Amino acid sequence: MQRTPEQIAYLKLQSRLTKRFHKACADYGLIADGDHILIGLSGGKDSLALVELLGKRAQIHVPHFRVTAVHVRVKERDYHSDLSYLEDFCARVRVPFIVRDTEICDEAKGERREAKGKEKHPCFLCSWYRRKALFDVAQELGCNKIALGHHKDDLVETLLMNLIFQGSMSTIPPLLQMEKMPIQMIRPLCLIEEKDITQYAELSGYQKQTKLCPLEKVSSRAEVKQLLSQLEALNPNVRDSIWSAMENIKSDYLPRKAQR
Repeated sequence: MQRTPEQIAYLKLQSRLTKRFHKACADYGLIADGDHILIGLSGGKDSLALVELLGKRAQIHVPHFRVTAVHVRVKERDYHSDLSYLEDFCARVRVPFIVRDTEICDEAKGERREAKGKEKHPCFLCSWYRRKALFDVAQELGCNKIALGHHKDDLVETLLMNLIFQGSMSTIPPLLQMEKMPIQMIRPLCLIEEKDITQYAELSGYQKQTKLCPLEKVSSRAEVKQLLSQLEALNPNVRDSIWSAMENIKSDYLPRKAQR
């Protein structure tokens, strides 16, 4: 049977995502034999794609590793996730699925200011408690790695945010060893652009989850996304250029204070 143009486009896109996923895993040493990887599944397109790619990869015998997906719900945040859909999605790629509820403690709610007098952003508290829940589940299950759905745009945007707002040359790395526990954070989608994941999600029929966060479109990241779009008008390959710059830092040509 002859394939339709839509089917051909889907297969090409699926192949491109899979190749970039495998390249990231190989280039940055993200997966090893014997790993038990906990996947943070928010229900968005990025985490769904991550579950699909890791789930299918885990069915290949070498390297042999296990995956488990966890969906964390924060009591104070109005996110509505279709848990039956997430469970069915995981089952299709043979990934065990669990749900963990958490809440922002009263102490954190009342602690509105840091030592320097700066108010803690609600996004910080929400992210911190979600991440804490991930670590708790990982330790309970004996997982040595936690996989997050950050894609190439996320890493590039974080670099720009740190440059502009923090004055530092850093981003969220593909692989990060935690200092206080034997767990590594991995980001297998780091070489995949957001537009490809968006298109793949649409062609695959991913179900959109309802997010009612009033701060989603007023964050610094949203502003940096707009900046990146403007830079893309100057250079269509700006994401690749920024990524290459991160891997090709020439410290000899950067300011360096004299030693005293």
